Amino acid sequence: MREKVEYILVKLLLWIAKIAPRSFIYAFFKATARLLYKLDGKRRNLTIRNLSNAYPEKSADEIKTLSKEVYTELSKTVSEILLMFVDRFDIDGSIKNFAEAKEKLEYISQNSPQGVIVMTAHFSNWELAAHFLAKYGLPMLAIGREGNNKLIDRNITIPFRNKYGNHATSKDNAMLSMAKVLKRGNAVGLLIDQKSGHLNSVKVDFFGMPAETTLSVAMLKLKFDPLVIPVFIARQSDGTYELIINDPIDYVADEVEDKEKKLELMTAKYNLEIEEMIREYPAQWFWMHNRWRL
Repeated sequence: MREKVEYILVKLLLWIAKIAPRSFIYAFFKATARLLYKLDGKRRNLTIRNLSNAYPEKSADEIKTLSKEVYTELSKTVSEILLMFVDRFDIDGSIKNFAEAKEKLEYISQNSPQGVIVMTAHFSNWELAAHFLAKYGLPMLAIGREGNNKLIDRNITIPFRNKYGNHATSKDNAMLSMAKVLKRGNAVGLLIDQKSGHLNSVKVDFFGMPAETTLSVAMLKLKFDPLVIPVFIARQSDGTYELIINDPIDYVADEVEDKEKKLELMTAKYNLEIEEMIREYPAQWFWMHNRWRL
């Protein structure tokens, strides 16, 4: 019964998103974010604590201001993803460096015989990045957590994520699925910035603190030698986005022989790539997640 009620409510929200002025949607979610910041002390305090630990040089007032910006940026992301669901968001027009990004994607798709791992994070509008990549030459097997509500997942979320040729799948048997895709020379997408289970993971540095991180990217790199390409999408001050497609990370820790140490050093390198991007746009990462199991 609960699943059906939640499903109906989401369908209602999507219907409202189809007819409501875009300005109303942005304003509504901004107000909702502000309200949650005030009412949900547990999540607010976690955000502030994460930011304080990551930026010890910042004052308490600076951290508080940044924490509010994090909520505001997330409200924009939620608004835009909702508009994407109902085809009211201009994907092409939103990408400031459209021609450059499209050219890079075409080159990657034509020069990756051993496949591609798109490595990214819950940063800015990550769903927009996934749609753009699939639309312009790099459809992926996208690994994610299965939704709590199967009705919403099956009828709304998965069709949305598969829209331009991506294939959304759950973490169950993900390694086998990714191996098959890479063997065919195709692409997989992984968000590796959230806390991982103890299986196939290692604690490596992230903002100066040990963070449990999946070994999946490193394991696949060693076994199949795909291109490991960090991709991020950063919201600009004018509301457009820059799609950042960094050079492939070729590092395989040749300086050590032990395989476990190799995997650890490679994973630390991946975390550093994500950290550097977050430091450039600190308000656009999902700081309210318990990344360090505090």
